[in-house]
Amino acid sequence: MHVLRGDKTGVVAQVLAHSLDTVKGISRDVSPDTQALCNQFWPGLLSVTLKPSSVLNWDLGDDKELDWFNVRVPKSKFIRALLKASGPLAVASASNAGEEPMLKIDRTQVKDWNVAVVFDNGALKSGPRSTIIEADAGGVRVVREGAISVAEMEKVAPRISMA
Repeated sequence: MHVLRGDKTGVVAQVLAHSLDTVKGISRDVSPDTQALCNQFWPGLLSVTLKPSSVLNWDLGDDKELDWFNVRVPKSKFIRALLKASGPLAVASASNAGEEPMLKIDRTQVKDWNVAVVFDNGALKSGPRSTIIEADAGGVRVVREGAISVAEMEKVAPRISMA
């Protein structure tokens, strides 16, 4: 997927998972505050940066140099059913890193993509970005406030701080 998008090394793919239980199986140091936030805001627009389980041998685009990954449990019933059947998936936007998200598939572009299948559920609605938090043994920090406000998260995890 990084080749298709023309990404340089260091652009790390996001991981999508079916549930918090799946995430706990692929990560380490999932604190009670992190679990509470995930229980409250998943499925949805909360992206969590975690340390991977030491038994994983993933290369998400970082040449296995980074000791973290970003994960989200999406709202889409179709995607969650796919994730339940497949397990966690490394994903990337169809648009290039740093560009606005592609909300509708341009059929003229698809023929130039070197992919086996494209799932098209019609045009997506533009919406807020996900809120990104990072969590480790040192606590939970807000990296980017998006669809979920800091105030909403503080109600669930009062010790949350800004990164």
